[in-house]
Amino acid sequence: MANVAQLAISALSEGGGIFRLAPTWVPRSFLQPGRRLKLHPADYYALGMDRGGIDERWFGSTTPAANEGAPPDEGLSYIVHQGERFTLRDAIEDLGADIIGDHIHQTYGRWPVYSKFFDNMGPIPHHMHQSAEQAKLVGQEGKPESYYFPPQLNAIGNNFPYTFFGLEPGTTRQDVIDCLANWNKGDNGILDLSRAYRLKPGTGWLVPPCVLHAPGSLVTYEPQWGSDVFGMYQSLVEGRPVPRSLLTKDFPEDKHDDLEYLVDALDWEGNVNPNFKDSHYLEPIVAAEDDGWVDRWIVYGTVGGKQLFTAKELTVEPGAKCTISDGGAYGWITMQGEGRIGNLRLQTPAMIRFGQMTEDEVFVTARAAAEGVQIENTGTEPLVSLRYFGPDAQPDAPEVGAHKG
Repeated sequence: MANVAQLAISALSEGGGIFRLAPTWVPRSFLQPGRRLKLHPADYYALGMDRGGIDERWFGSTTPAANEGAPPDEGLSYIVHQGERFTLRDAIEDLGADIIGDHIHQTYGRWPVYSKFFDNMGPIPHHMHQSAEQAKLVGQEGKPESYYFPPQLNAIGNNFPYTFFGLEPGTTRQDVIDCLANWNKGDNGILDLSRAYRLKPGTGWLVPPCVLHAPGSLVTYEPQWGSDVFGMYQSLVEGRPVPRSLLTKDFPEDKHDDLEYLVDALDWEGNVNPNFKDSHYLEPIVAAEDDGWVDRWIVYGTVGGKQLFTAKELTVEPGAKCTISDGGAYGWITMQGEGRIGNLRLQTPAMIRFGQMTEDEVFVTARAAAEGVQIENTGTEPLVSLRYFGPDAQPDAPEVGAHKG
């Protein structure tokens, strides 16, 4: 293969500062695919039954998936140019600020975020993601995350379109310790200590580290920090056992049997917050609009006082075009319709074979984003896209709760 830097420069020249990305598919052995990711029905187990069904598609990712038995590039996004494939991670390592901008390159030295769709038939076990400090103890990074439920993929809600968040006010640490102590006795009962919220397409949530959550069965667009750490605190989901190793895998080995340590790892005030929804629930807010198009905030707010990621949903009506400028690089996925972004064609696929190239995903460099990218709808239905940004890219983004006006 030609030199990655040369290929990346050529791709950016041809794409006007925009990379074309191939679909990145990720399986999860402990979950059942919801089959709404447009993957061909014969391909949901394309990686083998032992690896599990494909229930995730990752966007603009330089983060490997932490799956047992996975190849080292699982979860990494590939740029496709002139018949060659190379990872977005390698391109950023070679070109740095030319792709992700000076601020992110100088601060993090990499693209520190990614987004994904996850799509499951039922709920995910009640779990948390470690903080930066906790994850550092095992050589990892922490993981705050966010959710948006795109209407285009949620015509059906599957088995349980509700998400449990946190713990009921009044729950004690001993209550949770008792649940973990009962891991091998069947259902450890941790959901008895939590509260479920009905999920609504076109809305979302912002979830900081160390807060328990059991995501429901809507297809979810999930901008997040570039890490795959987690701890599962629920022992049985829909009658399926959750291996205890998934509770402890990202905690120090000498703490795997220390139940008090595992419970103290939770952000207690955050979990028992009596105003949990007010603190974390998101609805779209118009960021900009003109004749024939509207750009909406779908992920916004801060985690620990820091803006770590944001996301927008752009809708362009048939025959319309717009030029959008943003404060940082972004990963883009087309949800509906067809058109163009800069020099590249956009087409929303109806069905995708595993390994097939599509024209629905791109990565826009910081420079191109700042200069402005032209989007045109060449089809007969609205052209709808989602795009997510890295740290501090959107200083004018609203705060959680701003949708109330």
